[in-house]
Amino acid sequence: MATIDLQKKSVKIVLEKKQLTKVTARVGLVLDITGSMRTLYKNGTVQNVVERILAVADQFDDNGLLDVWEYDNEFSRLKPVSEKDFSGYVDREILNNDRLHKFGRNDEPPVMKDVLRKYVAEEPSSYPAFIVFINDGGCKKSIKPIIEASSDKPVFWQFVGIGNGNFDFLNTLDTLEGRAVDNTNFLHIEEIDSISDEELYDALLTEFPFWLKEAKEKGIIRDQEPPAEKPKKKGFFSRLFSK
Repeated sequence: MATIDLQKKSVKIVLEKKQLTKVTARVGLVLDITGSMRTLYKNGTVQNVVERILAVADQFDDNGLLDVWEYDNEFSRLKPVSEKDFSGYVDREILNNDRLHKFGRNDEPPVMKDVLRKYVAEEPSSYPAFIVFINDGGCKKSIKPIIEASSDKPVFWQFVGIGNGNFDFLNTLDTLEGRAVDNTNFLHIEEIDSISDEELYDALLTEFPFWLKEAKEKGIIRDQEPPAEKPKKKGFFSRLFSK
């Protein structure tokens, strides 16, 4: 518990610096589990990532839970992780879970659509969703229409490239046109275990404050939780899932 307490302190320092201490947000983590990620799962790096992002959820989230997905050419929503059960989460819920597809090729659009399904259709809220998307290269360009279509939704995509893969497309995210707001950021960290907690959180939260401000100005998110909202119209999802 001592480690995650230190991580939470690091998050708090960064939130204070960026004037985000009063922000409530739902936090999601999408984990690449393609074949090239095998070593990072086996050596504990991914477990460490889960714990570090959990500290963000603990400070930000409306319920302290970190929602988790994993994907290769298939995807799964996993059991959310909390401070009570984070120890051994990757081994227990992913590596030792025979029902999950693991170490195949990458296919990002289906898991991104499921993230949007959860936060926009199934559980609509005035709280924004902050999504940390871990990828070790070769992200499909077909995520572009999904990012564009979700730019007027309360979802911010923080892509994190790890290792030495090909991140050519993710490097172009800031130049995508035709969006209501800039709803993405890309951060490349070659050795994620070698960066300090405070450095990691500072980098992860660089663009999020600017998106929050613009999304509020555009009416995409609101300051307070409104009365129960009706699910969004099906038009968005029928367009999204037909692509």
